[in-house]
Amino acid sequence: MNTEQPTEETLCSANTCSASTPERGDSKKAALRRTPFSKFKRVHSNFKSPVQVTDGAKVSPAQEVAELERRREQLDTEIAQLEAEGCRVEELEHHIDMLHEYNDIKDIGQSLLGRIGMIIAHIQ
Repeated sequence: MNTEQPTEETLCSANTCSASTPERGDSKKAALRRTPFSKFKRVHSNFKSPVQVTDGAKVSPAQEVAELERRREQLDTEIAQLEAEGCRVEELEHHIDMLHEYNDIKDIGQSLLGRIGMIIAHIQ
């Protein structure tokens, strides 16, 4: 005597299965059925990447070089202005190194506090 509950395999015959796989001719209808209801009309539209390059955005290499040279001149002007205000590259590098060290110490402190919290939670 078989006392097992019938499984989905035993309930499905070769042509009649209640699985959600669509028939060959019903693929579009099944895709619409599977898509959740939305008040937006464009739910079924093709995917469009947020980063799109238009034909107008393409520039020639000469234009790109000219733009890069203009940007370099602008940055050189900003550097000269900062140096005139008393900023030095060595001083900025020192501040950046100090910020990295501070962040490393802060990360270690947070890790230790997390471990302490886990130990206290485990003890209670």
